[in-house]
Amino acid sequence: MACSDGEESQVTDDERTPRSVVERAAPRVKRSAFVLTDLCYFAAALLTSPIWLTRMIATGKIKTDWSARFGDGAIVPRTERSRVLIHAVSVGEVNAIRGLVERLAADRARPEVVISAMTDTGFARATSLFGEKHTVVRTPFDFTFAQRAWFDRVMPDLLVLVELELWPNMTRLAAARGIPICVVNGRLSERSMRRYRRARWFVKNMFARITVVLAQSRAIADRFGELGAEEVLLSGNMKWDSVAMTDEVAGSAQLREDFGIPKGVPLVVAGSTEPGEEVLLRDALPAGARLLIAPRKPEWFDGVAANLPGCVRRSKKERGADDTRFYLLDTIGELRMAYALADVVVMGRSFGKLYGSDPIEPASLAKAVIIGPRVADFRDVVETLVKAGGIRQIEAAQLPSTLTELLADPRARAMIAMKAREAIRREQGATARTAEVILALLTTTG
Repeated sequence: MACSDGEESQVTDDERTPRSVVERAAPRVKRSAFVLTDLCYFAAALLTSPIWLTRMIATGKIKTDWSARFGDGAIVPRTERSRVLIHAVSVGEVNAIRGLVERLAADRARPEVVISAMTDTGFARATSLFGEKHTVVRTPFDFTFAQRAWFDRVMPDLLVLVELELWPNMTRLAAARGIPICVVNGRLSERSMRRYRRARWFVKNMFARITVVLAQSRAIADRFGELGAEEVLLSGNMKWDSVAMTDEVAGSAQLREDFGIPKGVPLVVAGSTEPGEEVLLRDALPAGARLLIAPRKPEWFDGVAANLPGCVRRSKKERGADDTRFYLLDTIGELRMAYALADVVVMGRSFGKLYGSDPIEPASLAKAVIIGPRVADFRDVVETLVKAGGIRQIEAAQLPSTLTELLADPRARAMIAMKAREAIRREQGATARTAEVILALLTTTG
């Protein structure tokens, strides 16, 4: 969400030359809405530049693809096939659409699928997953000129936004070009809802432009409706479908060998942690057990290493000794392999100040999963698993005793894992429902 919003009319002409469509529509569009939004963006960027610029330099993110972030890039030539543009902001959303992309590409209608991501890690993940078969582009900032260049290059028939990637200029330009907007795997937490309520008069038109929302749960569907979305359907959560339930992951044995983790030694894997949780885990780790930890963000790696004496770092290709207790996975894209090695998995960002991490992937790998009380971003998933007995949700003070108990009881771990997989199977099906709606929308826009 950003600054201002405004109403604008739909283009009814069927022509699919985006630049000419916008030029014909321009007199009917409230240009002031674009101008005001852009001014807000420029002002916000300028005022906060000492913060974000310093942070980007310190973390190395200043080396990002700036031209693409401002809309530059190659034109994606049109064919006679319908084209769907799926925008997934970062790694989590990209992973969630794996099954959806496969289903759309395999349909007899053979629509073209273009995947777009905004963050560096999301773009890298999308390129890795889809780059061989599909076009992958960078989603630009929401400045009018950048978004216009993006639409001109990609020329979609349908814009699909994953979870809650609504932006004023993006949706305004899509509406002006007659491009339907579909929100899939719709997620709107109560925390986000409170912010949107305070700016309801700003965002109402933005939500009203959505053609259809496919929401993860009834509560989420109601929130979208309250904010102005007119067509809201309940589809379920595609992340339940995005996992492959297997006991083995390619590369996990090599990861163990590279780290020098002895076989048969109890191993706790902590995924997507936030600063400070490494101290909690370090102090809670039972005697004789080992900890493999993967912080959520690269800029947190060094701080975590400083709090884990003698830790072995993956990025430095270090190999542990017999008495090594801590292993730091300071690389991207290897967390699933680490989960496959675990006896117990602890979900990060759930014991600190943030709002949880998604436990579906380690649960699908038949691991006993522990999660803390802070789960606002994944509340529905956690509640489903807790109700099924497929996850342990505890307070920070309970972590030492819970780790000791589960590491000493293989049967208890197996029961948690079994119940988690049963719950995952019951919840699957959202991807098929979502693909059906998208294909129907493409038929009406063809």
